This record gives sequence, structure tokens and C-alpha cells, in this order.
Amino acid sequence: MFTFLHKLQQIWKIKDLRNKILFVLGMLVIFRIAAHIPISGVNHENLVKFFQGNQVLGFINVFSGGAMEQFSIVALGIAPYITASIIFQLLTMIIPRLEAISKEGESGYHRINQYTRLLTIPLAILQSYGLITILRQSQLQILPDFTTIELLITILSLTTGTVFLMWIGELISEQKIGNGISLLIFAGIIAQFPGSFANTIAVATTAEDYLKLVGFAIIGVISIIGVVIITEGQRKVPVSYAKRVRGNKMYGGVDTHLPLRVNQAGVIPIIFAISIILFPPIVAQFFKTSSVSFVQTAANFIIDIFNNTIFYGIVYFILVFLLTYFYTAVIFHPQKIAEHLQKQGGFIPGIRPGEQTAEYLQLTINRIILAGALFLGIIAVLPLIVPNLTGVSTILVGGTSLLIVISVIIETVQQINSQLTMRDYEGI
Repeated sequence: MFTFLHKLQQIWKIKDLRNKILFVLGMLVIFRIAAHIPISGVNHENLVKFFQGNQVLGFINVFSGGAMEQFSIVALGIAPYITASIIFQLLTMIIPRLEAISKEGESGYHRINQYTRLLTIPLAILQSYGLITILRQSQLQILPDFTTIELLITILSLTTGTVFLMWIGELISEQKIGNGISLLIFAGIIAQFPGSFANTIAVATTAEDYLKLVGFAIIGVISIIGVVIITEGQRKVPVSYAKRVRGNKMYGGVDTHLPLRVNQAGVIPIIFAISIILFPPIVAQFFKTSSVSFVQTAANFIIDIFNNTIFYGIVYFILVFLLTYFYTAVIFHPQKIAEHLQKQGGFIPGIRPGEQTAEYLQLTINRIILAGALFLGIIAVLPLIVPNLTGVSTILVGGTSLLIVISVIIETVQQINSQLTMRDYEGI
């Protein structure tokens, strides 16, 4: 506790660091204000009922911080930008031209980022139209009959809201106090916690209910500990550097290690899996009122089967497990690491440099990623398991949201600590 208070005192004394943190907090407040600015003409009572009865959109609403449930100007959240980022991350691995641009250093990074921004706009337009169409098909009369001009204005408002959040996210990232996009998602999830906590406590009226809450709290604590352990967990591969003589100086002769994280892929496999598993029921929503009986029956079947908790949980777990291996293969390149070590005069004791080092690294990552894949799969389906175990349904121990919140906190604290360390060196 004393160390924590001492850190806060240090941060407050350093003017530019204090201003950066206050700026980030100010941007997050603006985001939360925007999340409560609704688009006109919406029946909010019916909109809330619709999201409560729709598991798919209700899940997405959590990550928008309730902005979708409010049908605010930032109802889409930062989802189109994240989708665009993932698309370009994959295309960079496939298209040689984009891969060459990504290797151009800072200029290449800015070019790829500019392409991502441009792709965000059409994706936001498509998602805006899709959301409006789904809401208009509801029998709850959520949206009025828009004229063409009103429809275009609504789509423009939602798209502008996404671009606005993208801009805020980049402003936050420039402060070097955490990743801006991650912090916006973090703020959206955290904003749901007080209301969810109050609702969870309010339903407890008997001793049995309170016992269930205790069991729920225990699972919550265990989940948090597990997330921290896996997020920070790594396998340290020993690396030695041979001694080299240049002129009158000797270099190398150092023993260090290469950290291989248990969860190399982070939360990306879960986001991938969510996108894939939500696609069929969302598309089916468009056809459930079709005049063709076969199409209508097929659409209702897809919606019903994905609303089945057991089917949904099994498919979700398998997708997350497989995508963890896939995305790790995309971002982790043992051949390049082996080449880099060989050029720097480094080697793994007992392993020949070059091809054998690459094979050893690939074998090692395949072994440790099994734990990471199983962990992400369990975290993903945790919100489906907890209600059956405790009888308590809430987002407080939503696996994905919990992983994002803890990961963002760890990343932000590390960046703040690095800035404090840098200023210590400047003082010396």
C-alpha cells in the first residue's frame, strides 16, 4: 500500500506525466458523455427490451459501454476500426507489397495506419446500415419509418461517431499512457460494472441467494488471479552471446533469455471468434421475415441454434482454441528470430544456430501455446458457465471483458512505470 501511494505521489509531482494522465482521463470522460447522446426518434424503452432479449447484440452492447443500447452517436463503438486493423494485420502477412511497407519503420507504420482509417469508414457505414435494419425488423417498433434523407443522416451520425472515437483513441495513444483503442474498450466495459453490480446485489433476498453470491465472488477472484498469471506468464529460453573482439574492445559473452509468452495472441482470438460466431445469427436476422418459407425457416433455425447455450459454448470454445494457434502462427516467426540471433552472435545452449534454433523455438511455442489456447477458450465461455454454477448472471465475471480489463490495466501501469523510470534516468 505504501509503495502504491508513493507511486501516486511521484506521478503527481511530475508535471508533464500528470498532465498526460489528466488528458487521458478527460478524453475518456468525453467518450462517456458521447455514449449518452442519443439519436432522435428512437423508442428507448423498447430498445432496452430488445437488447435484453437478444443475446448476440446484448454481448456486443457490453463492449460499447451501453452506447448501442442507448442508440447514441457512438453506438458502433470502435468495432469498425478494430475490424479494419485485423484485416490489414492479416493482409500484411499475405500481400508482399503491404509486408514491404510494414517493414519501412515509422513511415510504413503510418501508411498502414492511414489505410486502416480509410477502411474504417466503409465498414462503419455497412455496420450502421446493418444495425438499423435489424432494429427496424423488430416487432417492438424501436425505430420510426425513416425517409431516405433521415436514414442517410442516421448512418452518417453513427459513422461520424466511430471516426470521432478513432480520433480520440489516437490522441490517447500519443500520450504514451496505454493504448488508446484498448482504453476506450476498457472504459466502455468498466462503465457497465456499477449497474451490473447493483443489479446483482439487488436480486439477493434469501440466505441461499447470498450463498450463491459468495460462490460467484470466489469464482471471480479465481478468474482474476488466473487472468493475471496467464497474461504475465512466459517461458524464458536461455540465450548466450559469443565473445567478439572489435579493435581493442571485446563484445558479447553475455547470458540472457528470450521470453516466450504463454498467451502470445492476447485477446485477438476471442475477437476473431466473436466476429465469426456472431456472423450467422446476425445475417439470419435479415431473413427471418422473408416471404419465402424455406428461407424464413432456415433463418429461424440458425437464430435458435445459436441461442442454444450448449451449442454456442462448444462452437465458441473450439473457435477460440483454433484461432489462438492460427494467430500465434501469424505473429510469431521462429525463422526470423533464429536469423536475428545468428546475426547478433547469439545461440541457445545445446542447439545449433539457424534452422535447428527455428525448429526448437517452434516446438517450444507449440507446447506452451496449448495452455494459452485452453485458457482463452475457458475465459471465452466463462460467462456461459458461471450462471449455471452460481445462478448469478452478470458481466462482472464476463471472461472476455475481464481479460481485456486486466490486460489494459497491466499495459497502462507498465507504460506509466517506464515513464517514471525514464525520468529517474534523466534526473541522474
